[in-house]
Amino acid sequence: MGLSISDTGHGIAPGIIDHIFDPYFTTKEVGKGIGMGLAVVHGIVKEHGGLITVESALGRGTTFHVYLPLSAVKAAPEPAAASQPLPTGNERVLIIDDEEAIIMMLKGGLERFGYQITAKTSSTEALTAITADPDQFDLVITDQTMPDLSGMDLAREVLALRPSLPVILYTGYSDLASDILAKQSGIREFLLKPIDSRTMAGHIRRILDGNKPAATAGAGHQH
Repeated sequence: MGLSISDTGHGIAPGIIDHIFDPYFTTKEVGKGIGMGLAVVHGIVKEHGGLITVESALGRGTTFHVYLPLSAVKAAPEPAAASQPLPTGNERVLIIDDEEAIIMMLKGGLERFGYQITAKTSSTEALTAITADPDQFDLVITDQTMPDLSGMDLAREVLALRPSLPVILYTGYSDLASDILAKQSGIREFLLKPIDSRTMAGHIRRILDGNKPAATAGAGHQH
């Protein structure tokens, strides 16, 4: 199945068109974008077994072609993947990221693994929600670089309210966050973008099972 999306804008210069799907590539001013939008779109299409291409000419606009498989039957997993249990669960997870495309990818993917997802594009709104009821979530996933309140600062506020709440911090790049600083702040996991939903679900499952007594870890994930 194919889908084409076109515009009549300025077009993409030949010198940069080969890089538009690269993570963190952007032509915007510093602070105006992190260059993850098209990288995330590319990741979503690839995760569904599809292909995305682009055609563009300066002054004549741009066309993206998205091709997705029609069959609902998934290819057989590789032997290594087949031996690993699916990282499923039904816990309540809060995701915070100011990039709408990343939110959509992670939310949709994690919901397919069974998790109950609440998504926020504002770190201050997320903090307000957690402050209102610190026990309503089982795990928090937050981006680092966001307006108003960074992921590190949000995590510190959250952990001050509920020290036992697991927090995953993920980022494209920041000189204000690192694995060491994250762990020192009580953050359970520090991850780098881009990250697909299955990999994220694996980290979620490992962290949540690690919070449970050995006899009950992974046994139903009920509340």
